[in-house]
Amino acid sequence: MALLQITEPGQAVDPHQRKRAAGIDLGTTNSLIASVRNGQAATLPDADSLHLLPSVVRYLADNTVVVGAQALAAASADPLNTIVSVKRLMGRGIKDIETLGERLPYEFIETQGMPR
Repeated sequence: MALLQITEPGQAVDPHQRKRAAGIDLGTTNSLIASVRNGQAATLPDADSLHLLPSVVRYLADNTVVVGAQALAAASADPLNTIVSVKRLMGRGIKDIETLGERLPYEFIETQGMPR
């Protein structure tokens, strides 16, 4: 059995079964996840017991993905492999991103009209 299964409302196999739900706030600078426990919304901590996670992702050469505070700490030393404020780029086409020019250290390629 999966720990967490995401389904559309009313489409679950057992739609009336009580299950936990989580809400994700993907912020430009920071992100968090929350769930209702005992009738109260509460943020959930990460592995380091932090409730607020910097919205930063770093991709290492060995395919390891580092997120949050550790990724943020490496952002200035490894800007080409550390994505900061990705929310500003979400949903934009390659032409729109190209207008940002030198403000972004990243290199993008076009795949079906979208950056990658």
